[in-house]
Amino acid sequence: MLRKRVKKVITNDTIDQSYTDRLIGLESVWKKVLDVQMPYRMHLRWLKLGFVLDIGCGLARNLINLGGNAARVGIDHNRHSIVVANERGVTAFTPEDFEGSAYARKGRFDTILLSHVAEHMKREDVIDLLHKYLAYLHPGGRVVFITPHELGFRSDPTHVMFMDFEELAAIAKYAGLKVERQYSFPFPRVIGHVFKHNEFITILRNKP
Repeated sequence: MLRKRVKKVITNDTIDQSYTDRLIGLESVWKKVLDVQMPYRMHLRWLKLGFVLDIGCGLARNLINLGGNAARVGIDHNRHSIVVANERGVTAFTPEDFEGSAYARKGRFDTILLSHVAEHMKREDVIDLLHKYLAYLHPGGRVVFITPHELGFRSDPTHVMFMDFEELAAIAKYAGLKVERQYSFPFPRVIGHVFKHNEFITILRNKP
């Protein structure tokens, strides 16, 4: 069984310029040529997320994947990544700048997206993060978690806690959210032991 906690949190792991540079380095030319993001892009659009608040947006890959006409805003604590996201034409803020923006209004968003974010945190920190931003989600809106399966989790030294279906359901309970659906993508759960990019998809529903 994979251990839930694998390392002590190092606050600066994902906040430095080096982390942004690492993300940029992962965007290799061959991946763009082969369009390896296509199934993930189509999946995001299939979810019909509406007006999205992407927490931990990084370089804005998911926001870009949602399409040019999609209503979307990103937040990331790495100011270097926010600079890149803005240069790519996406509206994105640091948490402090978001709070002072016109988007920080109660019930403003249809969906809160946390894609490959929760595994960088401990359970209690994910719950605290949800409590901070749920006020911006409209009643009955959705929270969508995307987290890596086993091989993907082990592939990144900045990962802190393995966030499977059970763990995310527990977080939902503490945050006062209802689990609406959980499934693996793009392949069944068992493939996650050998394919790094297999993901847990957990869709939660806010109180009406």
